[in-house]
Formats: sequence, C-alpha cells, structure tokens
Amino acid sequence: MSVLSYRSYGKINLYLDVLSRRSDGFTDIETVLQSINLYDRLVVAPHSSGIQLTCSDDTLGGGADNLVYRAAALVKAQTGLPDGVKIHLEKNLPIAAGLAGGSGNAAATLIALNDLWSLGWDVHKLCELALELGSDVPFCVLGGTVAATGRGEVMTPLPPLPTHWLVLVHPPLAVTAGHAYGHPQLTRNVMAPVNGKTPAFNAALSGLAAGQVADVIFNRMESGVLCDHPELGVIKAQLMASGCLASAMSGSGPTVFGLCADEASARHIASQIRDYRTTVVHTMDQGVLRE
Repeated sequence: MSVLSYRSYGKINLYLDVLSRRSDGFTDIETVLQSINLYDRLVVAPHSSGIQLTCSDDTLGGGADNLVYRAAALVKAQTGLPDGVKIHLEKNLPIAAGLAGGSGNAAATLIALNDLWSLGWDVHKLCELALELGSDVPFCVLGGTVAATGRGEVMTPLPPLPTHWLVLVHPPLAVTAGHAYGHPQLTRNVMAPVNGKTPAFNAALSGLAAGQVADVIFNRMESGVLCDHPELGVIKAQLMASGCLASAMSGSGPTVFGLCADEASARHIASQIRDYRTTVVHTMDQGVLRE
C-alpha cells in the first residue's frame, strides 16, 4: 500500500498592505509572502472509501470544517473518483497564528492526492483549486518568495532570498482575519495602483530586490490589531531591543517575528523572550515538500 508523507511549511508576510474593500466582500491587499522551515506533516494512504482524517491536535475536527478534509473532498468532487483516502495530520504550527498553517495543510493535501491518484495536474490547476479553499492556499502550493495582489491570488514568484534567520514569538491570543480586516482602527493605503501596484508596493519590491529586507518589513494590519492587543507592540519592542533588525506581525497575527543577522543572533534573541513560546526559523524556497 502506498503511503506518502509531506511537509507543509508555514509562511510569514514580509510586507502586508491593506487597500480598499471589494464589491465581493474581500479586501485588496499587497503582500510579500515568504515560506519558513516550520512545518506540519501530512501522511496519506489509500482507503477503502470516503475520507478518513485524523490529527495529532484534538482541538481540530476531522470533518468538513477542517481545511484538509475540504481539500480532499474538492479533489474527489473534481475527479469523480470512487477511491478513498486516509489522512493523518501532525500539527507543529500553532493554529490561527497568521502563519498559514491550515492553508499549507490544504495545499499539501491537493499535492498529495495529485500524486497518490496520479492525476497529472500542473501547478496552474492546483492553484486554481487552491483558491477555492482560501486566499493563502495558492501561495502555499507555490511556496518560496512571492509578491501577491488582489485578494492574494494574483501572484508573482520572486527570486529566492538568501537564507534569513528569524525569531517567531507565539502569544496565546486569538485574532481572526475577519476581525482584523474589519477593525475600525485599521488604516488603509489609499494610493492609486499604477499597472496593478501602488507606488509603496513598487518601492518595497525594489528594496527587496536590492537586498534591503529589514527596510521592507511592514504590516498595516497592526494599526488595528495592536489597539486590541498592545502586548504585541511590547513583543515587537522586545525583539528590537534584543537585537533584531526589524520586526512585524505576520498576517492578521498574533505571531510576531523578528529578522535577525544570523542563526546565532536568532537563538540568542529567542532566549531573551521569556514570557512566550518562541521558534527560531529560516526562510525556505518551497511551500510543500514530499519526504
């Protein structure tokens, strides 16, 4: 029996700007997404029928509210295959943390079933299906360093960054993306896009291309989220005082990351943060890896 194993890597937003709300209820954004080497593991195997999902984290259900289950159901609906699949998800990424853990799991499921059932879908087809599951899922199919606009689905892969080391700080808070996007204190970039990008985003991409990663790091979501959770601002200040080159919240939070000069600096800085769980990671050039 074929048993396949995959790593689904998390992400951070090196840059995240919020533009106007769209007529479809989504919000236009401009962002640079970056894969990191913190990962969940997904193991898939043939099953007699249906979708059987188990997870190492008991707080995650195995039914249709789980993105992994929804991704598997989407593949079955697309193909009409009678084959069943047994999936086990080993969670390492914190849940609802702004690191696209669930989105990465969904992306890994699409890729895994494409392999398991020899469907032959290309990346374009996988990303098309991924968008039905969530705005971050197409990025997680691609991985690496990607500039994204629209609701996050208009993606431009960027040259891989040299390896950068980061400290992630994981406060035990719950922040939903919906609340962050609708926060009354959220400011928005009102610049008019030129050829699909605002001048601010073009400047950020130019800075990234020039290797000025610390100068690019920015998250407009903080304007609202930090009003409700000022401790995230304290974490940012701690990271900077401890020697980080730059710091920001990832996505809608609550994870806060700090960019470090090298691995030794990252491990030293992480040791200075005593009130919260920390993880030392580095950048990756892929989002899903078959083991």
